[in-house]
Amino acid sequence: MPVRLSPATSADVSGAVETPATPARPFPCEMPSHHQPAATTPPQPLLRRSELVLIAYFTYTAIVGFLLRVAFEIAVFTATLNLSLIAGYLLLGHADRLRPRQLLSVLRDWLPLGLIVLGYREMGWFAPSEHTYELEQGWIVWDRLLLGDWGLKAAIEFFGPLIPSILEISYALVYAIGPFSVAVLYCYGRRSAVNRFLFPFLLGTVASYCLFPYFPSEPPRAVFPGEDVALHNVFRQFNWWLLGGHGIHTSVFPSAHVSSAFAAAFAMLRVMPDRKWPGWFLLVLASLIFLATVYGRYHYVIDGIAGIAVSLAALGVTEWLERRWQEKRSNNTLPPRS
Repeated sequence: MPVRLSPATSADVSGAVETPATPARPFPCEMPSHHQPAATTPPQPLLRRSELVLIAYFTYTAIVGFLLRVAFEIAVFTATLNLSLIAGYLLLGHADRLRPRQLLSVLRDWLPLGLIVLGYREMGWFAPSEHTYELEQGWIVWDRLLLGDWGLKAAIEFFGPLIPSILEISYALVYAIGPFSVAVLYCYGRRSAVNRFLFPFLLGTVASYCLFPYFPSEPPRAVFPGEDVALHNVFRQFNWWLLGGHGIHTSVFPSAHVSSAFAAAFAMLRVMPDRKWPGWFLLVLASLIFLATVYGRYHYVIDGIAGIAVSLAALGVTEWLERRWQEKRSNNTLPPRS
C-alpha cells in the first residue's frame, strides 16, 4: 500500500517513497486534510536567540547605570541609547518577519559583532573615579609566583622575541575572532548555523562585561609598572596604542578577551562537528590569548582563569537551553492523540 506524506514533512526522503509533485504552501494557516492531523509551520520568531542575549545585556546596562555611583547624565544617556537600540532591533525583526529579505537576514548575522564593541565601551562609562587597588594587591601574588618563581616569563623569552611576538599577535587577533568565525560558516555554506554560534559566543562575552562593575580594578601594567615587563616589539607597541585609545578603566576581571575567545572556540566546535579545524584553531588561539594577557601584563592570571570559567558557564547554559528547546520542539511536532 503506498505511503502518503504530509505536505509539512521537512526531512529528506529516499526514492522508496514519492514526495508530492507540488510543494506545500508555506502558510501556517493552511487548512489540513481530514485524513491527516493538523500540521502547522511555526511563524518566524521576532528576535533570534542570539539577539535576545544582546537585548538582555543592554537592558541590564540601562538599569545598572542608575544603581552605580556614576553621573546621573551618564546613566540617562546610557538608558536612552540602549532603549533606542532595543527598539531598533524590534523594528528590524518585525521588518524581516513581515517581508523577509536576504539583506536584512545577512545584516542580522553581522550586526551583533559591532554591538558587542559598543557594549564594551558602555562599561567604560561606569568606571570609578578612583581605584583603591585592594583587589590587585591580592591578585599580583599569583602572577609573581607564576611568572617569576615558576619560570613562565623566562620560558617564554627563551627564544628571544619569537614567542613574545606570537603572543602579542594573538592578543591583537581577539578582535577578529567574531568576524572570522561567521565568515567561516558562510564559506562552508553553514549560514543557518550563525545564530547557534552567536548565542554562546555573545553570552560568554557580555557575561564578563556584566561583572566588571563589581570588581573595579586596573591592569598590572598600570598598577605595578616596571614589574615583570614583557619584551618590547612592534606588535606590543600596536596593542598599547589600541588600548590607549579604546581601553576602559572599569575592571579587568574577568578577562573578556579570554572569555570571548574560548566561547568562540567552544561554539565553533559545537556547530561544525564535521569540520573541526576552525574550532581547534580558535581553541589554540584562545590559549595563546590567555597566555598573552598574563605575560603582557594586560591581565592578572586570575582574570584569565575567570574568563575561561565564564566561557564554560556560557557553554553549559547553551547546552541546557538547546536540550529544552529540542524537547519543546519535539513535543510540538507530535501528532495529536486519536
